[in-house]
Amino acid sequence: MKKMQDYEFWFITGSQFLYGEETLRSVEKDAREIVDKLNESKNLPYPVKFKLVATTAENITQVMKDANYNDKVAGVITWMHTFSPAKNWIRGTKLLQKPLLHLATQFLNHIPYDTIDFDYMNLNQSAHGDREYAFINARLRKNNKIITGYWGDEDIQKQVAKWMDAAVGYNESFGIKVVTFADKMRNVAVTDGDKIEAQIKFGWTVDYWGVADLVEEVNAVAEDDINNKYEEMKKEYNFVEGENSSEKFEHNTKYQIREYFALKKFMDDRGYTAFTTNFEDLAGLEQLPGLAVQMLMAEGYGFAGEGDWKTAALDRLMKIIAHNQHTAFMEDYTLDLRKGHEAILGSHMLEVDPTLASDTPRVEVHPLDIGGKDDPARFVFTGMEGDAVDVTMADYGDEFKLMSYDVQGNKPEKETPHLPVAKQLWTPKQGWKKGAEGWLTLGGGHHTVLSFNVDAEQLQDLSNMFGLTYVNIK
Repeated sequence: MKKMQDYEFWFITGSQFLYGEETLRSVEKDAREIVDKLNESKNLPYPVKFKLVATTAENITQVMKDANYNDKVAGVITWMHTFSPAKNWIRGTKLLQKPLLHLATQFLNHIPYDTIDFDYMNLNQSAHGDREYAFINARLRKNNKIITGYWGDEDIQKQVAKWMDAAVGYNESFGIKVVTFADKMRNVAVTDGDKIEAQIKFGWTVDYWGVADLVEEVNAVAEDDINNKYEEMKKEYNFVEGENSSEKFEHNTKYQIREYFALKKFMDDRGYTAFTTNFEDLAGLEQLPGLAVQMLMAEGYGFAGEGDWKTAALDRLMKIIAHNQHTAFMEDYTLDLRKGHEAILGSHMLEVDPTLASDTPRVEVHPLDIGGKDDPARFVFTGMEGDAVDVTMADYGDEFKLMSYDVQGNKPEKETPHLPVAKQLWTPKQGWKKGAEGWLTLGGGHHTVLSFNVDAEQLQDLSNMFGLTYVNIK
């Protein structure tokens, strides 16, 4: 996975001076213990750092300002150990520009019937302290995440972990840069969109570069780098020459490796983390990038075909949330409409992400009927089985909208000897007919991101952070 910021999350505990210094010391001791045990659990993908017991409007406002200006801070977690008057939180909460999680929990997971007294009641007021705090966030239309339950339970920790991943995705989104080599596919509507509004809302920078600029990099790749990578890949993947001569197979595969190095250098030198290509504009290239694209997606770069910059950025964003596990650019390819077999066969011309592979990918060289270039090398493999989500983003002119449905991923029932591309089968969990009608009614596109590691709750959390309309088709 491409290197990212070393993120952390700040933990702020709410209280007030009414209870005295001894109680406040106990509040801090308990809060620090929660933070320590959360970090020790190994269930969280990022560290939590205790910051303070918040007791005044002034210290709350200051810590929120500090969180905004510290690039390492991906979000803030708040917990009300005692009652914390919510007017104190107004200014700081309004200023906070990072994701906010209200962890509505309690230090103990039980009521100590034998020992409970008024000292205990003064110290442990989460039951009504959380309601006071939640009210002001609702009044401010903060639309923050709320997780209720005992902080020491594994299921609660895993829910926090999922929110953390979404919060890091939100922060990283403002650094996503997409390079489009050529423009989008001519006359296609759904892949178009407002790049300025996307930068305002999501932070995405989308730049056009001519294919000629990429060709310069392709021609400059060192032969030793290509040869060494070729030998390295022979040990990792199955090379299948098929009906090709050995010379043709090696040349066409090495050309894809040349394109891989060129694309990688071009993006890394200029800070791009996602890209698109277009088979309609390949001037100066011998092949449409196929294997090259797949190798880059496996490393965490976002991608989409035919100049679809929205899906390329979304692919990169979801790879961040998923830690680049089992998350891929996808396209609805063809359908199985037989009763009891309803499914979508997803693929693309060449560029199917090997993070979905359930078997060792094969490197193969075959003709491609579009683009008018030499036969490209590509990875061929079978996709995964399991629970997944299929996601797309569309620009409706007055707003962007994110939409998804939950799917069951399956392997194709048979091999496809005349379709030598990687393939992934899936069926919407509400049934193909209902899912398809919901998707089409919303105007969902044919380019998607399919993920076995991101779920609808995280997509909702992410959409709330952006103020984005999200529809999970049921």
